[in-house]
Amino acid sequence: MKVGFVGLGVMGKPMAKNLLKTGYSLIVCKHLDPRPVDELVAAGAHEVSSPREVAEESDIVVTMLPDSADVEEVVLGEKGLLRGARKGMIIIDMSSIAPSSSKRLALEAEKEGVEMLDAPVSGGETGAIEGTLTIMVGGKKSTLSKCVEILQALGKSIVYVGDAGAGQTAKLANQIIVALNIAAVSEAFVLGTKAGVDPSVLFEAIRSGLAGSNVMNAKIPKILQRDFRPGFKIRLHYKDLKNALEAARDLKTPLPLTALAQQILCALVNDGKGEADHSAIINFVERLANVEVRSTS
Repeated sequence: MKVGFVGLGVMGKPMAKNLLKTGYSLIVCKHLDPRPVDELVAAGAHEVSSPREVAEESDIVVTMLPDSADVEEVVLGEKGLLRGARKGMIIIDMSSIAPSSSKRLALEAEKEGVEMLDAPVSGGETGAIEGTLTIMVGGKKSTLSKCVEILQALGKSIVYVGDAGAGQTAKLANQIIVALNIAAVSEAFVLGTKAGVDPSVLFEAIRSGLAGSNVMNAKIPKILQRDFRPGFKIRLHYKDLKNALEAARDLKTPLPLTALAQQILCALVNDGKGEADHSAIINFVERLANVEVRSTS
């Protein structure tokens, strides 16, 4: 089976590598940054010049792109996947985009005899590298059944959520919880540090109790070392919460805490921290309190 891959960023490159390691023939296309393409070609992938050409050579195409407009261009554009697709081809969009966009793309693909899943992921760069992502799938169950082995090469948890767009809705719920969790952890550790408590000791004191979380376990060790290299970027989390708030508006569902978290992310983007890891939410709180949370050992 030939698998195409479009979108070789922080998440996409290691995901594509895992497909190669599993033994799939991989087709990739030119990228704004040629380095990840060159790296994958050196590992055995075949390079073509456009998404259309990726579709022409692939049975299944995975996309991993920044936002709705990017996916729409890759799927529907003049040199997009649907221009080169054969009937029966499958597109698995693993980007995090608006549910409404996923629904629209699935309908357009269906008109061309192409099947489509929205399958966004959680787990960050580490999960992408280790192949342990959590994958939330929307679309037809019959389509998912044809793609299980490919998804198993990328993640450890694959959950079918519902029809087209449902995977994206699950991802938005995930992103709300992660953002608010990081914000809560940030406020708690800024308070503790301001009060003179060693943040490393505070971490050990609370991590095993009800306040403990995967988010805190993943982010506090990096915060204490002042390591804000991106596993998931501030600007992308800002985009995800924008999509969540737009979906909530359409459903007439108030999300006041999500709106506040999005404004914090907006302030960080404006402060030049859009490329930092989303754990840099703590920088916003630190600035307000004039304190820095870091390891003292």
